[in-house]
Amino acid sequence: MSLSKAYVITPAQKDRMTMVKSHLEYVERAIEMIDSKIDNLVEPYESHISLLCSIPGVNRLSAITIISEIGTDINQFSNSKRLCRWAGLTPGNNESAGKKKSVRITRAGAYLKPTLVQVAHAAVKSKLSPYYKNKYERISKRRGKKRAIIAIARMILTAVYHMFMTGELWSPTDLFKVELPPTLKDKQKQKAIHSAIKLLSSQGMMVIKIPPDPAA
Repeated sequence: MSLSKAYVITPAQKDRMTMVKSHLEYVERAIEMIDSKIDNLVEPYESHISLLCSIPGVNRLSAITIISEIGTDINQFSNSKRLCRWAGLTPGNNESAGKKKSVRITRAGAYLKPTLVQVAHAAVKSKLSPYYKNKYERISKRRGKKRAIIAIARMILTAVYHMFMTGELWSPTDLFKVELPPTLKDKQKQKAIHSAIKLLSSQGMMVIKIPPDPAA
């Protein structure tokens, strides 16, 4: 059998190839039409999309998915923990007679949770900021990779909540700055001050404590 005969396409094969090509072109046109409609629908939310895209791991598609699930009026959730619970990113803590039954992630947020998990995977690999990567590495050593990714997804959704509340771009920060009640924030502050004083003293510096001004 010659080489030319080995690669001869039969009429039936040509028909099938034409049908496949025609179907592919139809699918591509349908995708373009859907993308165009989505762009028109999300046009009023471009500022929120840009805001979310400042988070490492979040692209335009994931930003649109997040907004389509939680909206832009974040006041419907009283705090970020309620939002995380609604999204299914907060482990359950069912106890009976002092025994913990389950810590599985709830099944809420059927579309939101997979998107945030995907974002978390991208965030820990991001070269723009090592913030989530460092968090992931520390958590995974103690709790394993799967729980660490869920923890990162929860951190990202918490950031989304506060960004929508304040209108500020994403900025690396520890959660205690926005999540802890005032009493615990004061404890964290006092602990930080104590550590700073101890460090300065170890360097031979004299630290003078100035009492707070009652009028302040």
